[in-house]
Amino acid sequence: MKAVLIGLGMVADTHALACRDSDAVTLHGVCARRPASAERYAARLQAEHGMTVKVYRDVQEVAKDPEVGFVILATPPNTRLEPLEVLARAGKPVLLEKPVERDLEAARQVVALCDGRIPLGLVFQHRMRAASIALAEKLPSLGALQSAIITVPWWRDQSYYDAPGRGTYAQDGGGVLLTQAIHTLDLALSLTGPVTHLHAMSRTTKTHQMEAEDFVSAGLEFENGAVGSLTATTANFPGAPETITLNCAEASAVLARGDLTLHWRDGRTEAFGATAATGGGANPMAFSHEWHQAVIEDFVEAVKHDRPPIVTGHEALKVHALIDALVRSSADQEMVKVSDV
Repeated sequence: MKAVLIGLGMVADTHALACRDSDAVTLHGVCARRPASAERYAARLQAEHGMTVKVYRDVQEVAKDPEVGFVILATPPNTRLEPLEVLARAGKPVLLEKPVERDLEAARQVVALCDGRIPLGLVFQHRMRAASIALAEKLPSLGALQSAIITVPWWRDQSYYDAPGRGTYAQDGGGVLLTQAIHTLDLALSLTGPVTHLHAMSRTTKTHQMEAEDFVSAGLEFENGAVGSLTATTANFPGAPETITLNCAEASAVLARGDLTLHWRDGRTEAFGATAATGGGANPMAFSHEWHQAVIEDFVEAVKHDRPPIVTGHEALKVHALIDALVRSSADQEMVKVSDV
């Protein structure tokens, strides 16, 4: 299936290389707000990776091309609605880079726009790690969840936030929650089930000069009665692996980066996966494109067989509702209920 990549920022190479290495998809073309940028990017793909791609002048041109099977939309979150409207009218399926939009209400609008018109998938590649899949498969045998500990102790230096719009509400919608921790939060929710109530504190530390938050801490209550904690930051030098720890009735599970360790109450220990870089340090792109490739290939199969992709727009609203509640709780300085989606 032929894909067009719209938005040629930091994550563009990850998608391009994922398409290059896949038998299921061909990167047919690229598109950017400035055609000259797309021309330069296409030339670099040819020179560095031997990839020949078409350059589209605008989204309308992409929408009119009958050869385009789907679009990977990787523009900043404040520039999603207009291209999605064009693509939805043309019936082009869209695989959308996280987040859906800058806040919960805007995310709902995006999902409603696509609902019943085009397939919409979200790029939450942490679900495609071997260790994540192994934990999802083992989960029923672990027994009822009793508590969960979620940590995203990452690092970004000031130069990262010096980029125009980075860490602002107008462009990104926030800081560490929407841009970094959202991956781990999505994965955690897929394993724990919904958070119903929480009490949070979010702040900007002295480490960074930025508008939005770079540190969040929260206590969580889950639908099944379990409790938990969350810490997410980009002010933890030099950065450490994100972890999800699930304490269950029969065993505890520790998911750290690409590793899974199970500690059973009867004394057994099991280990799965292999350590892999995740972008938790100074280089945010220090991770493999294999997980993106798996997301893209799943989306292709979903479109071909008219089934939901691994993360639909409606599924993605769950993590947006959690982030919305974290922000509201910190602002109101009280425990809040997580909105239904």
